[in-house]
Formats: sequence, structure tokens, C-alpha cells
Amino acid sequence: MRQKIQFFSSSLNAIAENIGYASIALITALTALSFTAILIKLSITEISPNATIFHRLWIASLVLWLWKSIIQEQKPQSEKVDKPQAIGDLSYQRSGLLVLIAVASTASVACWAWSLTQTSVANSTVLRNLTPLFTSLGGWLFLKVKFDRQFILGMILALFGAVAIGWDDLQLGTESLWGDSIALLSAFLYAIYLFAVEHLRNSLNTTTILLWRSALGALFIFPMVLFTEETLFPNSGQGWLILILLAIVSQVIGQGLLVYSLKQFSSGLVAIFLLSQPVLAALLAWGIFAESLTLFNGLAFVLVLGGIYLAQSSDSTAKA
Repeated sequence: MRQKIQFFSSSLNAIAENIGYASIALITALTALSFTAILIKLSITEISPNATIFHRLWIASLVLWLWKSIIQEQKPQSEKVDKPQAIGDLSYQRSGLLVLIAVASTASVACWAWSLTQTSVANSTVLRNLTPLFTSLGGWLFLKVKFDRQFILGMILALFGAVAIGWDDLQLGTESLWGDSIALLSAFLYAIYLFAVEHLRNSLNTTTILLWRSALGALFIFPMVLFTEETLFPNSGQGWLILILLAIVSQVIGQGLLVYSLKQFSSGLVAIFLLSQPVLAALLAWGIFAESLTLFNGLAFVLVLGGIYLAQSSDSTAKA
């Protein structure tokens, strides 16, 4: 009996430790991802949104491949494999999910980058942050997930807070309607991506998922860039530096830690946590660029953080 109690206690400690690591990873991921819109906005002053995404993906693929090779070399000889696991060696379901992840995530980022050229940063950021609506609706329709009142209230509060942060800069009118629609499509595609990654994290590690996502995404978008863009490469060292930062900070670190956290957290909860990006972006702008923050901004921050807390502490977010 004592052995059973000790085993149960050690299991709980291991779970708590993993959740703690996942929480730190998710917070770090959100901090890294808060730089994405700024870096994309800077990059598209020299090259197109599609070219920006292509360079982001292939540079990230190279970094991830090197990292995976280093890890592989450090393993004992008995654990090494002769060659990296190819997509054909995976099951049809896993292969299909990897392709879906690459297509959905690449299309989502491309739509978001495109929307930044057609509408304001505030409009694009607010609409893309509506991903929790799609993840919750998808979980309810397809996975039969039941959300309690606390989770729904938390999601609504966080959504209201995210919209309120950019309310002063929102542009309402037909001029930005096309860009707003593209940003909304980006949110829908990102929800599909989170669903697929959450399912695949049960069988594949973070580096493998992110490497295939980046490499396949670069292959998918390359023909479009090659035949439609006149300028493929940035014309300055600063432009290349921005692309490298975008690949490492946003793709490798931000998305990598986000994928890692989906092992412990549901896609619906992660999507709600993503609503804190406007808060982090505003705080970064305040600290780096000395942009002013009003009392209204502070109240919006409280709504977002309070909504995230309610959703996170809800029983609806527990993974089986």
C-alpha cells in the first residue's frame, strides 16, 4: 500500500513538474511571438510578405536541422539511427497531419503578413487573435468538448480585452475590409494548426514537428515566391538580420515552445493564452519606443489577464 501511495505521489509530482515547465515554455513563447508583427512589418519594407515567410521558414528549417543533428550526435551509439526519419516512414495519419500543419500554418502566416499590407496593424492583430473562437467552436463541434461557464466567461473577457487594446487604432470602413477578411482567415487557419499539433504531440517530439512544418511550408510557398515576386532577397544587411531574427525568435523559439506546451495544454487554452500577445506587444512598445499607455489600456490588460486566469483554472482545459 505504501509503495502504491509513493508511486501515486511521484506521478503527481512529475505531472506538476511537466505542467510547470510547459507554463514557462508557453509564457516564453508568447514573449517571443510578440515580436513577430514588428519584424514582419520591418521586413516587408524591402521584400514582399510571401518572400518574408519563405526566408523565415527555410532559415528556421536550417537551424532546426542543425540542432537535431547536434542532439543526434550526442546520443549513445545504440540510440542513433542511420538517417533522419522521413515522412514516408511515418503512418499515413501522421504524414497527413504533418502536411496539414505545414499548409495551415504557412497559409495562416502568409495571410497575416498580407493583411498587414491591406489594413492597420491593430485591425490585423485583433482579428487574428480571434483564434480562440475557432478552436472552441471546433472542439465543441468535432471533439464533443464541453466548456463550463467559467471557461466561456474567461474567453469572452480575454477577447474583449484584446479588442480593447487596439480599439483606438482600429480602422472601421470598407477601405480595410479586404485586409480584415484576410486576417480573420488567418485566425481560422491558425486554429486548424493548433488542433493538428495538439493531436500529433502525443506521438512526435517538438523538434520533429517544427522541422517538418518549416521545411514543408518553405517548399509549398517557394513556387509562389519564385514566379510572382520580382524581389526575392533583401537588399541590405539589416534586411537579412531582420529575417534571421524572425526565423530564430518567432519560428524556432516562439513556435517551438508553443508546440512543446501543447503536450500539456489543450489547443483551446493555448489559443486563449495567445490573446496576451497584444499586452506584451504594448508593454514592449512602452519600454522600447516610449509609447504612452493610458488608463483604458490598463483596464484592457486586466480584462485579458483576468480572462486568461479564469479560462486556465477551469476544468474544461484539463487534458485527458
